This record gives sequence, C-alpha cells and structure tokens, in this order.
Amino acid sequence: MPTRGTHQGIQNAAAPSQEHAAAGAAAGFSTRRTLPLLVEVRRQLTRRRTQLTLGFLVLLPFLLVGAFKLGSGPSGRGTPGLVDVATAGAANFTLFTLFVATGFLLIVVFALFAGDTVASEASWSSLRYLLAAPIPRAHLLSRKLVVALLFSLFALVLLPVVAYLAGGVFFGWAPIRTPLGTTLPTGEALVRLAIIVGYLALTLVFVSALAFVLSVWTDAPLGAVGGAVLLVIVSNILDAVTALGDWRNVLPTHYSYAWTDVLSPDISWDQMAQGVLWSLGYSLVLLTLAWWHFDRKDIVS
Repeated sequence: MPTRGTHQGIQNAAAPSQEHAAAGAAAGFSTRRTLPLLVEVRRQLTRRRTQLTLGFLVLLPFLLVGAFKLGSGPSGRGTPGLVDVATAGAANFTLFTLFVATGFLLIVVFALFAGDTVASEASWSSLRYLLAAPIPRAHLLSRKLVVALLFSLFALVLLPVVAYLAGGVFFGWAPIRTPLGTTLPTGEALVRLAIIVGYLALTLVFVSALAFVLSVWTDAPLGAVGGAVLLVIVSNILDAVTALGDWRNVLPTHYSYAWTDVLSPDISWDQMAQGVLWSLGYSLVLLTLAWWHFDRKDIVS
C-alpha cells in the first residue's frame, strides 16, 4: 500500500510538469536551447554577402599594394602624412589601410552585418516561423545581435592582419615611422595597432546599433543597411560644419579618427575616451529602442 511519503514523492515529481503546463511550455523546454549560437553563426557564414564581404577585405590590401607599385610616388594628399610613409614597412602599410577604411568601408561592413540580420528574415517570410518555433523575441534579437557583432569584429581584425602580412611581404618589416618623424620598435607598434583596432571596434558599435534598430523597424535589408550608412554620412557632413562649434562634439562620428593620437610618442587618451563613451551611450539607447519596438511589433512576415 502506498505510504504518505510515496504520495508526497509522486506529487513532487509531478510538480515540474505542472509548472511547465501552467507556463504553457512543454516539459524540458528551455529558451537557452532555442537558436543555438553556433547554428546562427553557420547560417550567416554560408550567406553569400558574408563570404563576399570577408573576401573583399582580404583583397583590399593587395589592391592598395598594386596601387602603390603602379603609382609614380607619394602624392602628399588625402591623409595627414600617412600616405607618405605607407610603404615604409608592414606596420605603416597597416596604418594607412585602416585610415582609408575608417571613413566608409568599415562603416558599411558593420552596417551590413547588423542591418541585414533581422530584416532579411522578415523579407524571406521566415521571421514568424522562427518565433513560432518557439524562439522568444528577446532571445532571437540577442542571438542575432551577438552574431552580427562577432562577424563585424572578425572583419575588423581580418583587415589589418592581412594588411600587415601583405605590407611585410611587399614593403618589408621595418619599425613603424609616424608622420611626426618618430620611430617605434616592432613590439610597441603591434601593441599600438591592437589599441587602434580595439578603439575602432568600440566606436563602430554605434554603427551596428543604428543598423540593428533599423533592421528591426523595417522588412527591407537594403533599407536598414543603406539607412544606417546614410545617417552616418549625414553625421560626418555635420561634423565638417565648423559653425556648429562645440555641438559637433556630440555627433557620434566626431571622434572617428581620434585613434591617430595613438601615433604620438606619448599616447593621448582624452579624445579616444570621449569617442568610446559617446559610442556606447548612443548604442545603449538604440538597442533599448530595438528591443522595445520588436517586443511590441506585429510580425506578419
């Protein structure tokens, strides 16, 4: 005959099932198991736009090498002296590559990975099926954003690595020569290059956040990516209007080239610190807006 303890054990064993039923979820269901990170990474890696983007970043340094090899000599225009020492060695060539990529190319890359991720699912009419899987909305957004940032960061690291190797092969491995006339040994040059890449990663998070909120707001991937790039261009145009005075300091792109302070004999951190703080502040507001809107959005595609 069952004892009181046996009945109590059966009730305790059934409790989790009753809790799942009360919550409307199947037994064993866990939001953490939906849309695994590696699955989303594989999905994005197999997409043609990812492969073409990463492939172009590998090709770009060699295109620049070809331009220098075919050119008649330094022009002295377009950069604050970086073009004149671009062929002095691998580190200098990497600095020049980052300089020419900062103003537009890296913006497009970050906007592409973040702006296409949610809007593309909506344009394919697969977003509602992902949510019906069921994948909680907040969990879906977090997975999409993390993978977009991972690919953006990988692209940002890939470009200077390839540029450094290409510069070393074609121009040698000499110590870095700054436009100020100072020379930095290879070890210190690599550390400063790492600081520059880290600064760019933190400031370009704003571009990802801007593209991501547009991706949540629209079902057109090109609209999200193009809209983010356009708004960044507008910010750059306003930053060039000196009549705005100190108002330019609040523009998210005002500190885009603050990383050039790393090339000074003694690194100045003030401008870079402000650039990082403004970028993270804007990003927090934009991502909060993305989550708020998506949580209330009527998904019909």
